[in-house]
Amino acid sequence: MRILLVEDEPEMAAALRVALKRHDMVVDHAASLIEAEDFIALDNYDAVLLDRQLPDGDGLSLVTKLRVGGSATPVLVLTARGDTADKVDGLNVGADDYLAKPFAFEELMARLRALLRRPAAVHSQVIRAGDLAFDVGHREATIRGEPLALPRRELLVLEALMRRMGRMVQRETLMEAVFGLDDEIQSNALDTHVSRLRRKLAEAGVGVTINGVRGVGYLLRETS
Repeated sequence: MRILLVEDEPEMAAALRVALKRHDMVVDHAASLIEAEDFIALDNYDAVLLDRQLPDGDGLSLVTKLRVGGSATPVLVLTARGDTADKVDGLNVGADDYLAKPFAFEELMARLRALLRRPAAVHSQVIRAGDLAFDVGHREATIRGEPLALPRRELLVLEALMRRMGRMVQRETLMEAVFGLDDEIQSNALDTHVSRLRRKLAEAGVGVTINGVRGVGYLLRETS
């Protein structure tokens, strides 16, 4: 699952990113409304965790833009403004849930899972490239309809590359998608996972290739 975290407090953002990654979630972090809008324009998210008090405005304005634009992406508002009136305001503009700070991370995860189980959120988003398909909702890869069995980290590499198909994915972005901050990582660990994935895709003849630029990153593209 890919989550957009919109939070301007560095310590809170860092703690949430670490905790969410431990639950196998890929997290993009925006510290302002304008950064959040840029992320949303470039990627599809399974859910948004949104602070209200941001340096460039009220986070609820982002919810309004999402709903006006037809997006049903679940939004969980995280804020120190926990009065009933504030919660009503958030729900009225289209937020799906509201959690006041401070909160227990266990409650956050329970609420987030509940949002992701709702019918509007669990529809399958399937990304296709050549004969390869990746079901984001179920986190499954298939080749011509047949399951492609991959180890967890190779699957995370494939998801990150397919979500940005045709675009260079920076090494740092892939590292964040595949490894937790507490993982002991060898210097060539990412390259090893990419190499194994590339070999499996080539052997299966799926019509895609993974190209790399040394020291920069990788991109997945369809072959002619």
